Amino acid sequence: MEMRQVLCECLDQMMAENENIVVIDADLAKPNGTFPLRKKYPERAIDVGIAEQNMASVAAGMSSYGFIPFITSFTPFASRRICDQIAISIAYAKQNVKIIGSDPGISAEFNGGTHMSMEDIGVLRSIPELVIYEPVDVAQFKQALPQIVAYKGPVYIRMFRKTIGDVFTDADYKFDLFKADCIQEGTSVTIFCSGIMVQETMEANEILKQEGIDAEIINIHTIKPIDRDAVVASAKKTGAVVVAENHNVIGGLTSAVCEVLMEEYPVPLRAVGVKDRFGQVGKMPFLKEEYHMTAQDIVSAVKEAMKLKK
Repeated sequence: MEMRQVLCECLDQMMAENENIVVIDADLAKPNGTFPLRKKYPERAIDVGIAEQNMASVAAGMSSYGFIPFITSFTPFASRRICDQIAISIAYAKQNVKIIGSDPGISAEFNGGTHMSMEDIGVLRSIPELVIYEPVDVAQFKQALPQIVAYKGPVYIRMFRKTIGDVFTDADYKFDLFKADCIQEGTSVTIFCSGIMVQETMEANEILKQEGIDAEIINIHTIKPIDRDAVVASAKKTGAVVVAENHNVIGGLTSAVCEVLMEEYPVPLRAVGVKDRFGQVGKMPFLKEEYHMTAQDIVSAVKEAMKLKK
């Protein structure tokens, strides 16, 4: 199932249960999957046209009257284009707006460099009182959305639009918006990963196992506020860290992890992600190779980090 389909189905169910939930699009309802909501909720599924800053301002105004607006657009238009509205109209004004940026990082593929936000986490992480969440798979996203609605305050959701592999297949899996998920315990090295890079990490893990490396794999789904306890505890356990993210290694998950470890428990760290570059047109396999974001790149980073262990 595509992530945008999960978004639409969950919003449909929540809108049926809560008349205060509204969805606001900026001419991208079909690509982002929310278009069917217009027929069912014509007064609560609104298109403002290609006017993303207006979309954010309308959402802030509706929130001030008790509504819970979800605004959706491609990631660059839901972050850097509306940064001032997010900072002032939403976060500073303490409005309960949920912001969805779709196709983050290299997942924009053929939309190319202008549509590839390598910086959205870095831009928005510096805004106070804004939660930043990046779903990993369908099972997690389904559990996350009701918690995001229940949370009183602005949330930025960094959503891959299309089909993504399953990670959390256990029927007993319980999601907590503010707690990291330990996918696999280990003692040799910790790999903190997010978004599409969780799948890449799982592939890297198969290679690492064959080489006798026992990796601890932790999904940091909520980059802000980061689960500091999980980061520190795992670093103390393994003594070496790799961070894998679909974002510029400056300002995103790598920076967040480094900030925690610098204060609490410094260990060797290597980053797998976009190394301060703009995007370009291409399919995901090509882009992963081009930006050194493959499973093999994670394996190489693990070995480098482990060599530096005390």
